[in-house]
Amino acid sequence: MSEILYPYPALPELGDAERVARAKAAFDRLRTRRSCRDFSDTPVRRQVIEYAIRSAGTAPNGANHQPWHFVAVASPDTKRAIREAAEAEERSFYGADGSEAKASDEWLGALQPLGTDDCKPFLETAPWLIVCFAQRKGGLEDDGVTQNYYVNESVGIACGLLIATLHEAGLATLTHTPSPMGFLREICGRPDHEKPLMIVVVGHPAPGATVPDHALKKKPLEQIASWL
Repeated sequence: MSEILYPYPALPELGDAERVARAKAAFDRLRTRRSCRDFSDTPVRRQVIEYAIRSAGTAPNGANHQPWHFVAVASPDTKRAIREAAEAEERSFYGADGSEAKASDEWLGALQPLGTDDCKPFLETAPWLIVCFAQRKGGLEDDGVTQNYYVNESVGIACGLLIATLHEAGLATLTHTPSPMGFLREICGRPDHEKPLMIVVVGHPAPGATVPDHALKKKPLEQIASWL
């Protein structure tokens, strides 16, 4: 069966100056995004989260299989269960449970300027947790059998769009990746062929929330790009 083809969607006709201005405006908005670790419990309407997930679903992906699933968690009981399980893994990661830390000294040293530890109250305080799953199998029909392709790359791009949309909506976010994360599959009721990739914590920053100086330092353009 031949593929049905449609005209490429029309793009706005812009002059060079306006293209630069739009690109700079987008950069100026996104450059203010910072990870937040101290959230208020101020509610956020579900519709905002819905549109952010819709944006994530527009991401380019392998064979158009769209190998992602997003579980939006607002239930206090579910958030508490996620926090308890995540903190158990974090205590092992940091060695806060009396055992040898899973993380290397170098890794712990890299985290020290950010002030992170095994206590994750934001997992309960923030109004929303979006648990992002990568589907190893499923295809476009989500049948759980068809092989998916470029899964991590596809879901990584989708998560970027998710976070950018939430920032555009005036919300704070944090990507949280406890290791291992298998408990998220059980708590969220997802199948074995899905791999939890990250939790995106969403809400408003608490009054007095701060960002460490270390997090404000971004590599300059000449360090992150080459022109051939």
